[in-house]
Amino acid sequence: MGRERSIRAVFFDVDFTLIYPGRKFDGEGYRAFASHYGLSVDPLRFDEAIDLATGELNQLKDEVYRPEPFVRYARRVLVEMGAAGNHIDRCAQDIYDQWALSEYFLLYNDVKPTFVELYESGYLIGLISNTHRCLDSFQDYFGLGPYISAAISSSEHGYLKPHPSIFWAALNLIGVSPDQGIMVGDSMAHDVTGAQNVGMNAVLLARSGFRGADIGAEIQTIQTLSELPLMLSRWPR
Repeated sequence: MGRERSIRAVFFDVDFTLIYPGRKFDGEGYRAFASHYGLSVDPLRFDEAIDLATGELNQLKDEVYRPEPFVRYARRVLVEMGAAGNHIDRCAQDIYDQWALSEYFLLYNDVKPTFVELYESGYLIGLISNTHRCLDSFQDYFGLGPYISAAISSSEHGYLKPHPSIFWAALNLIGVSPDQGIMVGDSMAHDVTGAQNVGMNAVLLARSGFRGADIGAEIQTIQTLSELPLMLSRWPR
């Protein structure tokens, strides 16, 4: 008989790990939101606006979940795209509210086959997400519910990744110790470092490619979830 594997549970981030926004949240989508509130924006400025707003969001002073920073993020995107007027705040709130709806997102093609393979191999699967999206509805919408043993969102828990308490809560929900769990996500700071700080294993999902100096040589990195089952089968025991 072989030795028991060390990893029993695989936890996944959700946004930009399992799903990505559809046209509702691209440049033209933001123009549609803005138009509904009598605002005018330039879709060609969308990518730059996202970069600027993301930089501000990454400078949060604490890890307590609250809607306001995410509404401000949407507002900053609108302003950087040229919006001006009395209804920017209402528009930004609407964008935040609709971000929670799974129907406006697409599932990466490698997600369900990977979940099926992990599930059939005996791994427990969990979700840990910095979101206000209902994760039960998310699982139902994308047909992932049969494979997932536990899910926790920052809005439900009260703290954002990388706060250690959200990782501990997920571990307790699924019933494994930190060294028996592994976190898979697209953020070094939120997913990888946050998990490692509580003693979990971690894998960085770099769908857009490797980022050189941003990733230490000791960090396990994949570009698609399809690589994950083989990586786990070879994980140190």
